[in-house]
Amino acid sequence: MIELRTPTQIEQMRPAGRFVASVISALAEKADVGVNLLELDELAHRMIKDAGAESCYIDYHPSFGAMPFGKVLCTSVNDAVLHGLPFDYTLKDGDLLSVDFAAAVDGWVSDSALSVVVGTPRTEDVWLIDVAQRALDAGIAAARAGNRLGDISHAIGSVARAEGLKVNLQFGGHGVGRTMHGDPHVANDGQAGRGLKLRPGLVIAIEPWFLHTTDEIRFDPDGWTIRSADGSRGAHVEHTVALTEGDPIVLTARD
Repeated sequence: MIELRTPTQIEQMRPAGRFVASVISALAEKADVGVNLLELDELAHRMIKDAGAESCYIDYHPSFGAMPFGKVLCTSVNDAVLHGLPFDYTLKDGDLLSVDFAAAVDGWVSDSALSVVVGTPRTEDVWLIDVAQRALDAGIAAARAGNRLGDISHAIGSVARAEGLKVNLQFGGHGVGRTMHGDPHVANDGQAGRGLKLRPGLVIAIEPWFLHTTDEIRFDPDGWTIRSADGSRGAHVEHTVALTEGDPIVLTARD
């Protein structure tokens, strides 16, 4: 069921967006050569506790998960791109790290993701992150009342395809509200002018993710971590966006 939020409810969602943005920023600053993924998860955990927020991940157990997630943060490194379960891994020079974080504040959820290069960057990694960010920006620009859901998907996919990337449609954006995942599904490619008519009050997570040389994926034995099928690297970016009568509001915008 697709739920529309009132202007008052969207205002009530702003604290969750600001909190999630602050955690993502802190994680990006903390990520460095020699830092363990479990340290990043612990940082996010402390920030949740200090803010009186609630994790959306720790007890999350959808059908594809082998077990409840058990951590408060997704950390995906190099050929891992989505749902990376934090484990005892120390970041190395040149690693491509994607962090994905969702939390609830006062019962309202926000969700965001960011990819960064640790230490010395590879040109192709910087390029891939840039493409993902431009695709996110294009998707947000298309998230306007009166447009169609396919306009968002088409805007995202057009950026990727123009750069020669293939787009996986198995995982994408989603509705956000009292829970982390809701309707509608927001695919990362699609046909303009098709699908749900966008209305003020719709709140969605828009999240492009691309792999360098494939659109095929595989799961780790943990049942969570998603990697490229060919070992190529991936980038993932995401914002929670509220549609209004005018410009969309990026609830998870970072300073």
